[in-house]
Amino acid sequence: VQLQASGGGLVQPGGSLRLSCSASGFTLADYAIGWFRQALGKEREGVSCVSRGDGSTYVGNSVEGRFITTTDNAKNTLYLQMNSLKPEDTAVYYCAIGSAAVVPGVGLKCQFDSWGQGTLVTVSS
Repeated sequence: VQLQASGGGLVQPGGSLRLSCSASGFTLADYAIGWFRQALGKEREGVSCVSRGDGSTYVGNSVEGRFITTTDNAKNTLYLQMNSLKPEDTAVYYCAIGSAAVVPGVGLKCQFDSWGQGTLVTVSS
């Protein structure tokens, strides 16, 4: 199982960036997939998750309306389109796979158990 994230870099506030995550050795469509991030000195934060079955999604409150997660099953690749970037979005971003379940009254809960090397996103002027 190998996941490789790429596409990070330096971007100005208000700008956009698209991260890619290529998977090898397995099929992304067989798992719940998504992204999490970790800023320096801070705890890990969930960014997004898409379940395998019905496509239920979770989007973190801090990125809702700005970040979009998509997949290209033919390329076995996951993407994170990030728009209207803010300095507080600065972090290392990781793509991950695992399992997910809908919890009544809560929504989609994801458990990631495998992830690749992250890619650094820096939002600064």
